[in-house]
Amino acid sequence: MTLDLEPDRTALLLIDVQNFVLDEAKHPPRPEFYVRAKQLVLPNLRPLLPAARVAGVEVIYTVMENLTRDGRDRSLDYKLSGFDIARGSWDAKVVSDVMEMEDEIVLPKTSACLFNSTNFDYLMRNMGIDTILCAGFLSDQCVEQTIKAGASRGYRMIGLTDACAANSDERHRQALERVAAYGPQIESGTVLALLTAGTAGEIAPRWSSVS
Repeated sequence: MTLDLEPDRTALLLIDVQNFVLDEAKHPPRPEFYVRAKQLVLPNLRPLLPAARVAGVEVIYTVMENLTRDGRDRSLDYKLSGFDIARGSWDAKVVSDVMEMEDEIVLPKTSACLFNSTNFDYLMRNMGIDTILCAGFLSDQCVEQTIKAGASRGYRMIGLTDACAANSDERHRQALERVAAYGPQIESGTVLALLTAGTAGEIAPRWSSVS
């Protein structure tokens, strides 16, 4: 099976690639996550971002960030999980390695599902985007929920298998298996090759592959 990729109808979505998530001092020991995030995910995102921008792919970010000072606007799952990230704080900022450029959208969210707690759907439809390339953290939480919710709304949700991470490699693998039914799972290098070749081309996705 092949999948057309049209840059002007495509967005590259970075989910929660922010300081809070990558701060080892703020979380229980999870060595597999940090190895994968810092040695695989971020290195794969660095060349992909400029290629997407040059090709005309919309780059958009979402970060966990309270809308109120006391975090009362957070979803129940964030309250139970203890995610309390102050508005405008360092924790809420995109990590410097893959920071947004001027005029790129950064959406604060207060639930695991981007579609539930932001106007992301409204923005994508306004911009004529129907294909979302999904990267970020965590594979089995915010990434998985966003892929499933987007597919139910009619978007082509494409998971970048080597640009996501979970707290363990096994949880990452299981998440990719669960979302395979909601959209193709491909490696970031495949997208990068198409974008740098200067053509939309066709992607041959590996629906059940796990990186």
